[in-house]
Amino acid sequence: MTTAVTRTNGTPAEEPYRLRWAGLAVLCLSLLIVVMANTSLIVAAPGMLRDLQLTSTDMQWVIDGYTVPYAALMLLFGVLGDRYGRRRALLVGLAAFAGGAVYGSLADSAVEVVVARIVMGTGAAVIMPATLSLLVAMFPAHERTRAISAWAATSGLAIALGPLLAGWLLESHSWGSTFLINVPIAALAAVAAMILVPASRADDLTRIDWIGGALSVIALGGIVYAIIEGSHAGWGTGAIAITVGSVAAAGVFVLWELRHPRPLLNLRRVADRTVGGACVAVLLLFLVAFGAIYFVAQQFQFVLGYGPLETGLRLLPLAATVSVGAALSGRLAPRLGARVLVGSGMLAAAAGVLALAVLDVGSGYLPFLVSLLLLGLGIGLATPPSTDLIMGGFPGSDLGAAGGLNDTAVEFGGSLGIAVLGSVLATTYHREIAGFLDGLPLAGLTGPMADQAATAVEAAGDSVGGAAIVAEELAKNPIVASYAGPLLDASSTAFAQAISSASLVAGVVLIGGAVTVSLLLPRRVHGPSPETVRIPG
Repeated sequence: MTTAVTRTNGTPAEEPYRLRWAGLAVLCLSLLIVVMANTSLIVAAPGMLRDLQLTSTDMQWVIDGYTVPYAALMLLFGVLGDRYGRRRALLVGLAAFAGGAVYGSLADSAVEVVVARIVMGTGAAVIMPATLSLLVAMFPAHERTRAISAWAATSGLAIALGPLLAGWLLESHSWGSTFLINVPIAALAAVAAMILVPASRADDLTRIDWIGGALSVIALGGIVYAIIEGSHAGWGTGAIAITVGSVAAAGVFVLWELRHPRPLLNLRRVADRTVGGACVAVLLLFLVAFGAIYFVAQQFQFVLGYGPLETGLRLLPLAATVSVGAALSGRLAPRLGARVLVGSGMLAAAAGVLALAVLDVGSGYLPFLVSLLLLGLGIGLATPPSTDLIMGGFPGSDLGAAGGLNDTAVEFGGSLGIAVLGSVLATTYHREIAGFLDGLPLAGLTGPMADQAATAVEAAGDSVGGAAIVAEELAKNPIVASYAGPLLDASSTAFAQAISSASLVAGVVLIGGAVTVSLLLPRRVHGPSPETVRIPG
């Protein structure tokens, strides 16, 4: 049996899906593991770095092996979910994600970890758009803002819950255990989805725009890959060639989609100032959020000396205020409208990152607490109305494409944040610590000792984590132990300056984005156009 739900001006014509709130809990549980897969890695990274002898490039790709397929495939997989079944897509994604997590827990090399992360990222690319399209299919328009607020609050919870659970496991287990966090949650979500989530799909979607799908994967995946590789290894011939090819693929994608009778993504809807402005807001918010968490977690572990569990606990304020902001957003959206909420949220997030622009080597946890509270509040206020506008800008038959668009903005923004802000961070750190490293008395060393010293200097100049590991090794050798303390002091000072520079860039980007988005978005959140969605009743 199916129930036809016709939404006009936000009012359901018939009774909506009866188990929608229980179904929402399942969707939020599925979302939880997708976000935790990245945030739990933050505290697992030092142990992984030591056990697998990872270079900074290896570590970058352990992180971005998840990001690239995740960003590249969400749009296509969202449309496939519309065609072949959104609940089915959710179940397939959960199975792939869990399989990758099990493989990752058994990995003993950088290549195996990266492969596991790629599989998990592919599964996440199926899960994320499915959760949003199912949410919109289950809920009438007048309840959708509350439902999306709960969905967004789950992201905030996962941001801190990942490091917290991973830190707890790392107290007595190896880093491989952090991959296994996701497996029982994925299994529970899959079983509950078969019971509580409706088998929704778009009845009128008879064929897939495969050419558009291939072009979108090439364009998005190539651009994300080029940004990551270029920012980390330099903009050589390879990175430039990939960028040019990806941009060309994006141009062909636009031309193809505009002429296709049933495009993968209706670009005319994306060009609408409401949907486009909301996409810009989501992209910029997560650009700053991912970038900030990336360097804050390093400061906690390598400079302030917090263990994995302590790091997770100190990230909890971010999760709390994302949840508070999302709850406030759900209540305030009907009264204040999207433009006020999104603009205010972006400015609050900007204030949060700018709080770190005055960081110095003597700063303790307090400035980070202020930063996390404001950043989380801003994300919580701005994300639900932005997501609501994106999903509401598409008809019921294109919910997967809409979810894929929203989630692509999230992940594309996140990859840009880690790449761009990470590049500012690395460049500033390298510049600031260079003077100390150049002053080390290495001129008299020859043979293997000279090679070892050169390797240590390179590692210390590469990252604050590298400096911490080198200092730890120096302290074990009585001959050079006296250099360990000064190296830690120099790296801490350099990293504080690096965070200050990256935070200033992030704050300026968000303030400019807030002004732009406020000019694009309408004052009020309008309901979607009349549509009919069929779900089991």
